[in-house]
Amino acid sequence: MLASKKLWSVLSLIIVLSLVLVACGQPAPEVDDPEEAPDEGVVTIFGAFVDEDARRFQASMEPFTERTGIEVQYEGSGDFETLILVRVEGGNPPDIAAFPQPGLLAGFVEQDQVIDLNDWMERDYLEEQYEDHWLEMATMDGIMAGVWYRANIKSLVWYPVPEFSDAGYEIPETWDELLALSDQMVADGNTPWCIGIESAGATGWVATDWMEDIMLRTQPVEKYDQWVTGQLPFDSPEVKNAAEIMGEIWFNPDYVYGGTASILTMPFGDAPDPMFDSPPGCYMHRQASFIPAFFPDGVVVGEDVDFFYLPPIDPAYTMPVLGAGDLFAAFNDRPEVRQAVEFLTTGESTRAWLQAGGFVSPHNDAELDWYPTETDRKYAEILGEASVFRFDASDLMPGAVGAGSFWTGMVDLVSARGENLDEVMRTIDASWPE
Repeated sequence: MLASKKLWSVLSLIIVLSLVLVACGQPAPEVDDPEEAPDEGVVTIFGAFVDEDARRFQASMEPFTERTGIEVQYEGSGDFETLILVRVEGGNPPDIAAFPQPGLLAGFVEQDQVIDLNDWMERDYLEEQYEDHWLEMATMDGIMAGVWYRANIKSLVWYPVPEFSDAGYEIPETWDELLALSDQMVADGNTPWCIGIESAGATGWVATDWMEDIMLRTQPVEKYDQWVTGQLPFDSPEVKNAAEIMGEIWFNPDYVYGGTASILTMPFGDAPDPMFDSPPGCYMHRQASFIPAFFPDGVVVGEDVDFFYLPPIDPAYTMPVLGAGDLFAAFNDRPEVRQAVEFLTTGESTRAWLQAGGFVSPHNDAELDWYPTETDRKYAEILGEASVFRFDASDLMPGAVGAGSFWTGMVDLVSARGENLDEVMRTIDASWPE
């Protein structure tokens, strides 16, 4: 309904402008016919990549154009989520759209507006290009809704390399070892963790990431998927158990820099800063692969700071990875669009961007030696070794929950140091839309 109103507003503005120009003796502006066929040999792609990311994506498509003669016209917008709704409802979709949130794509799938890529490519081929968990996440309402292009990783713990080594600390490989290491740090007079969740109107999302990582480490992936769709309530024993495990770290005043109270007031981007004090104010910080952008100037990843994989909890769930990514879906069926989608299923389609750095490919045929740094290769190795990969749950849940009551519920939980767990979980469940 919102998208329809926005579309109607745009059309109304065009009509009014046309009347004004006609009254002034000027010809009315031409409006593209949404049914007009696109130029042959041209594929349009619309996404949220802008600025340098847009340039890197365009460069990654150049081998396709050189090989086929098909031109790729990419358009990026920071308002992608709104504009893609307007364009599709207006009958003028791009040939291909790059979705940063699978939940948004699912809405188009429900309305039968997305092409089933099973009709374009054999399953055996797709299984060669991707691990099964990627294909599972791209399957919606029984169709292959898109193909994955880019991934990022959240299941990481950062630490100050020289000080960590000088103290004799070793990288933990299990959750029990992680807690034992935390206890050892406290006994040494050090603080294990830096945690901060303040993020203006988005405060609380950091805690949801912790919950999601723990859910993947304590429950079968089917339970995680049920949680995402509302079939497994927040008030269930499985979800409350994840919150309690998180609380073993978050609500231990000896574990957290500044104590539990500081978690709510510490901006998430500033949270790792104490690791770089001398001596370090903390020795570990769990955050995604984007966090180096927030490190102080001069900090070198791989020398001053590094990361390890957040260890498993239940050995039955060996090496799950939490993250996010970009999923490409097709709206128009023409031979050149089919060729472009097939190219996007190959590691070659990511090579130029991958070699520029800061990119992780989900494709099986992307080579490790394409990655420009040891850090990038470590990201790729963690992703490649994952027993299962799942998208950030709060990004998949309905907005009223994922970016609403789940965020605020985590704030309430931390404020009460976990004492109100049952109440918080019931409140989140009550917010789930019909």
